[in-house]
This record gives sequence, C-alpha cells and structure tokens, in this order.
Amino acid sequence: MTDPETTGNRPGMLRPVLWLVLIVSAAANATASTAGAHPIVGVGFGLITLASAAALVVHHYRHRSR
Repeated sequence: MTDPETTGNRPGMLRPVLWLVLIVSAAANATASTAGAHPIVGVGFGLITLASAAALVVHHYRHRSR
C-alpha cells in the first residue's frame, strides 16, 4: 500500500506547510485584533487558523503508526 503523501512530487510537504499557515494566520489574527482592524479580518484569520489546526490533527491521526 502506498502512502498518498509520498506519491506526489514533494513527499512530506503537507505538514510543514500546514504548520506555516497555522503560525502565520495566528500571528495575523493577533496583530489584527491588537491593531483594532475590522472584526471580519480577525474572524477570517481565526477561521484559517482553526482550519489548519484541524487539518494537522486529521493528518496526524491518518498517518500515525499503530
């Protein structure tokens, strides 16, 4: 059985990209909240942060060794 993550051109790149998106969106969310930006901006970055965290959890449980 082949690992779907390693069959592409760049094996194993999903997790680092998700971590990068998580860190950048969390920092942008904190900056938008502190700077007093429109609440929609903060909600947008918050949703991106939440989605990337959820994707990391799903990726972890799908690819863990048993």
